[in-house]
Amino acid sequence: MSGDTPAHCPCREPASAPSYAQCCGRYLEGSEPGAAPNAEQLMRSRYSAFVLGRWDYLLQTWHASTRPTVLAPTEPGLRWLGLELRGHTVLDADHAIVEFAARSKLGGRAQRLHEVSRFVREAGRWYYVAGD
Repeated sequence: MSGDTPAHCPCREPASAPSYAQCCGRYLEGSEPGAAPNAEQLMRSRYSAFVLGRWDYLLQTWHASTRPTVLAPTEPGLRWLGLELRGHTVLDADHAIVEFAARSKLGGRAQRLHEVSRFVREAGRWYYVAGD
């Protein structure tokens, strides 16, 4: 799916989704990839990057201390179906936690990924650190 630009942002339900350009597109396609204003929006933009196959963006927004060397799709045919934000907790000015559930389908089987993700801000930019 890489290279496709959706009309509505993948990080929101279609009925209420703003345009991709108004939501995550400005971070994925902008002049400063990953310049999201907070951890929640960075997490949303990373979900959109998974949907769109933007592995470069995922690596750019992954903290250097936990970033893999290479990131590529591991499961051909995986389709992301939706994102549910369950919580955004600001721990201090430079640390936050975002809890979410993401739905997907692979080989006709529905799947759900539930994660509590940790984010850190360095030099004014948010990065994904890790999740449980």
